[in-house]
Amino acid sequence: MVGQALMYRVTESQLGDFLPEKYDSAAALHIAEDKFGIKPDANSVIMLVKRDDGKPLGAADQRHAESVAAALGRQRVAMPESEDAPPFLAKDYSQTPKITPGTVAPHRTFVLFSVGLSGNSTDPGLQNVFKEFRKSASGRYAQDGLRTGFTGGLADTVDSQDAEKTTSTVAGVLTVALIVLLNVLVFRSVFAALLPLLAVAIVGGAASGAVVGAALLSGIRLDPSTPQLISVVLLGIGIDYFLFLLFRFRERLRAQPDRAPREIAGEVTGRVGSAITSAALTIVAAFATLGIASFGQFRVLGPAIAISVLVMLLASLTFMPALLAVTGRKMFWPSRALKRAPREGTAGRFGAAVARRPLAVAAGAVVLLGALAAGTIGMKMDYGTGSGGGDTPAAATAAEISRALPAGVSDPTDVYVTRDGGALDRRGVDALATALGRTEGVGQVSPAVYDKAGDAARISLYLTADPQSQKARDLVSGPVRAAVAAHTPAGAEAHVGGTAAIFADISTAVSEDLELVFPVAAALIALILLVLLRSVLAPAVLMISVGLGFAATLGASTLVFQHLRGEPGVAFTLPLVLFLFVVALGTDYNILISDRVREEMERPGPARAAVARAVRHTAPAVATAGLVLAGSFGSLAVNPDAGTQQIGFATALGILLSAFVLSIALVPALAALLGRSLWWPVRPRRAARPRPSSPYEPDERPGPGAGQPFGHRPGVPGQDPATGPYDHIGTN
Repeated sequence: MVGQALMYRVTESQLGDFLPEKYDSAAALHIAEDKFGIKPDANSVIMLVKRDDGKPLGAADQRHAESVAAALGRQRVAMPESEDAPPFLAKDYSQTPKITPGTVAPHRTFVLFSVGLSGNSTDPGLQNVFKEFRKSASGRYAQDGLRTGFTGGLADTVDSQDAEKTTSTVAGVLTVALIVLLNVLVFRSVFAALLPLLAVAIVGGAASGAVVGAALLSGIRLDPSTPQLISVVLLGIGIDYFLFLLFRFRERLRAQPDRAPREIAGEVTGRVGSAITSAALTIVAAFATLGIASFGQFRVLGPAIAISVLVMLLASLTFMPALLAVTGRKMFWPSRALKRAPREGTAGRFGAAVARRPLAVAAGAVVLLGALAAGTIGMKMDYGTGSGGGDTPAAATAAEISRALPAGVSDPTDVYVTRDGGALDRRGVDALATALGRTEGVGQVSPAVYDKAGDAARISLYLTADPQSQKARDLVSGPVRAAVAAHTPAGAEAHVGGTAAIFADISTAVSEDLELVFPVAAALIALILLVLLRSVLAPAVLMISVGLGFAATLGASTLVFQHLRGEPGVAFTLPLVLFLFVVALGTDYNILISDRVREEMERPGPARAAVARAVRHTAPAVATAGLVLAGSFGSLAVNPDAGTQQIGFATALGILLSAFVLSIALVPALAALLGRSLWWPVRPRRAARPRPSSPYEPDERPGPGAGQPFGHRPGVPGQDPATGPYDHIGTN
C-alpha cells in the first residue's frame, strides 16, 4: 500500500521531459522553464465562459467574467482528503491557480481563460484540486447567468477517467473472476483458486514498493502508464508461475501418494524452478535492453519491469513453494482428483496427433501465423495522445471552441527565441512572427512576450489542426520549423515547442530506438536461451517461433485498429512493447514445454513418444496460464487511452498465440520432426529400454524413487499410455 501511495511521486506526466536534450522541443522546454518560469509539471486548462441563454456577451458580461476570473486567481484551492491513501503519504497539491485572460470568440459568443495548476496530472490529489476549482468556478459564474466549460490536458484526463471508472472497475472484477473460474475448473479446489491470487497480490505490493524505492533513491521518473503495466505483468506472470508449480505438484502427489508433500514440494521447486528462473531471466534481459533507448519513457520502463519480475521470481522460488509445502494435499480440497488417475483428455489426444503428424501441424501453424503477419503491410504509426473520451464534457467544450477559433487555441505551439550575451532584436522577432502568420496551417499568432532581461521571447501559434493529430505534427516538423529556420533573427536561436512539436520529435526518437532495441533484445534473448538450453538448434527454433508470433500479433493488431476501426495507425509504443512482452512472456511457455520435452527425451523410447507425453503433461498448464495472462492484459483494452487499448488487445492476442499456437503446437511439432537432434550438441541420453516386469512403464513404477507421471494409466508393456505403440509414432 505504501508503494502504491508513493507511486505518483516518482511518475512524470509530461512526455516532453523524456526526450533527450538534442531534440528541438526538449530545448524549448528548458527555455520555457529557465526564462519564463514555466514549471515542467505545469498543467494548463482552458476555461470557457459564455451566457447561459446563448446570447453574445455584452461589455458588462465580459468585465464581470474577467473580474470573477481574477478573484478565482487569488483564491487558494485546498486539496480534499483522499480515501485511498493515508494523509501522511499523500502529496498536498493545495495551491492558488494562475489565471490569465484568453481570447474572445468571434461574435462574442464566449471568452476563454487559461488556468494553470502545477503537479502530476495523473495523481488523484491534483485531479481532486482541479475538481474543487471547477466546482467553485462554475458556482460563481452560475450566480450571474454565465456558464462554464473546461478542456485541455488535465480536464481531458479527469473527464475520461470519470467516464471510464465503472468500465475499468468491471474489467478488473471480470479479470479476477476469470482467474478464479479457470482455477476452479482446472483444479476443482477452493484453495487452488484463491491462494494464487492472494499470493500474487502480496508479492505485487512488495514489487511495487521495490520499484518506488529504487526510483526515489535514484531520482528516476517513471511514465504514468508504468504502474498499470507493472500490475498487469505481475498478475499475469505471478499466476503463471504459481500454476506451473501447482500442475507439477498435483502430478507428483498423484504419482507418489505415500511421500510427504513437503518433500514433493521441494522436488517440484527444483525441477520447475529451473524453467521458471530461465523464463523470468529472459523477461528481465529483454526489458534490460530498453536501457539503451534514447526515449526516456522506454528507458525507465525497462528497469521498473525488471525489478518487478525479479521480486516475483524470488517469491516463486520461496514463498509459493512454502505455501505448497504448508498446505500439502489440502491445497486441492475438496477435489478428489488426487485419488484417481485422470482420463487421457484433450491434451493427450492432441499430443498424440502432434506426434503422428508433426509436419502437418507445423505447416498449419506457420500458415496461420503468416496470414496474420501479412496485416503489417501498409502499417502506420500513430503518435496521437487523445484519451479516447469523445463524449466527455471536456471533449464537448473543445468542439465548441474549435467551431469558432483555430483548433490549436487550447494547446498552442510556442516558438522560443533566445540570444546569448545581449537583448534580442525586437524587429527581427516581429518579422519572424509575421512570417509565421503567413505559414501554412497557422491560424493565428499572438504578439511576442519577452522575459525580464529581454534576451528571450515567446511567440504562441494557434494551428488550424488539432495539436494531437498527425496533421499538426506534420505542420510543425515541416512548414513551421522551415519558417523558423528561415526567419530567425541574426545572432539568435529559435526552438519550437508544444504538444505537436514534442510528438514530432518523439516519432523520430522512437524510430531510432526501434532500429536499435529490436536486434539487441533478440540477440540477448537468443544468447540466454543458448546458455540455458545448452543447444544450438533449440534456441533457433524458439526464436523463430516467437518471431513469427510477434509478426502475426502486430499484423492482426494493424488489421483490427488501422484497417477495420479506421484509426490513423497503431500506437507508436505498440511495436516495441509488443515485441518485448510477446517475445519475453511467450518464451516462458516455450521454455516450459521445451524443458519437459527434454526431460521426457531423457527417458527410454522414441523421441516422438516423448513429445506426446510432454504435450499431454504440459499443455493444460500452458493453456491455463495463457488464458490467465491474456485476461490480465485484456483488461487494458477498456482503458480510455487509445494507445493502452491497443497494447491490451495486442498483448492478449500475442499471449494466446504464444500459448496455443507456438507452445502447444508449433514447437512440439518441430521437436517431433527434429527428434533428439534438437538438443545438439548435448543431446538427451537415450537409454535402452529394459524388459518391464510389471504393467508400468520403466521409470514409472510407483514408489519413493520415481513415480508415475501425471495422467498415467497402466498399459501394455512397450506402449505409451497416451499415444499408443511407439512404433506407430516413430523412432526418432
